[in-house]
Amino acid sequence: MSPDFSVRGNGATLSGQESGSGPPVVLLHGLTATRRYVVMGSRVLEQAGHRVIAYDARGHGRSSPAADARAYGYEHLVDDLEALLDALEIERAALAGASMGAHTALALALRRPERVGALALITPSFDPVDPRTGQELAGWDALASGLREGGVEGFVEAYDLDRVPVAWRETVEKVLRQRLAAHEHPDAVADALEAVPRSRPFEQMGELAAIEVPTLVVASRDEADPGHPLAVGERYAKAIPHAHLIVEPPGTPPRSPIAWQGGQLSKLLADLLRRA
Repeated sequence: MSPDFSVRGNGATLSGQESGSGPPVVLLHGLTATRRYVVMGSRVLEQAGHRVIAYDARGHGRSSPAADARAYGYEHLVDDLEALLDALEIERAALAGASMGAHTALALALRRPERVGALALITPSFDPVDPRTGQELAGWDALASGLREGGVEGFVEAYDLDRVPVAWRETVEKVLRQRLAAHEHPDAVADALEAVPRSRPFEQMGELAAIEVPTLVVASRDEADPGHPLAVGERYAKAIPHAHLIVEPPGTPPRSPIAWQGGQLSKLLADLLRRA
């Protein structure tokens, strides 16, 4: 994707890329990832006639850290997204986000529905009726400490690779190392690891009934990705009036999640955008 751009968010400078022309679609990555890790380099959306914008969230990739080490909550991430749309002179866009990016996109759709033409929520994990336990938050804090104290190796050591099926463990570890090495400000990513899991993109699941645009929810089965429970994706799809749920078929051994397959995911996004 090219060319590169940088825009001033609400307290951070955001680095991104855009390519293609046509109706805009903005890609939002997950916590500890970068702009590459939504469609994994696929160009299906450009070929389908879309202007594709991908950017690094504050503190991630090439974007600058937040001015305040605590300013990584969803209120800040949504402000950044809206500032990005303003800077690129985009009045209304389709939004496709993974995990943290999914929650950010959804939060903007709730706050400013006139700016969102379609939604793709990829492996959402936030559940307002099931707040994170102290043990879960301690796990995120351990990842932050590992990254601060030991860099990429410290993060990988703190990551629970035993949760990953053996068939994919080597691949997951490789991807973790690649994407953690892509951050220019790893201490800022550590700050985000502590802040994002404690933040709430919305308060009640009933709020999602206000979403009126075509929506795709891409969930993963728990055998492959227990950190993004299938049940949460199912609840999002049930709560949003015009949502369609997609999940990889069951199988033994477990199938690779659609969220991990950039080309297949991009085709689903292109279908959503045609309907929108």
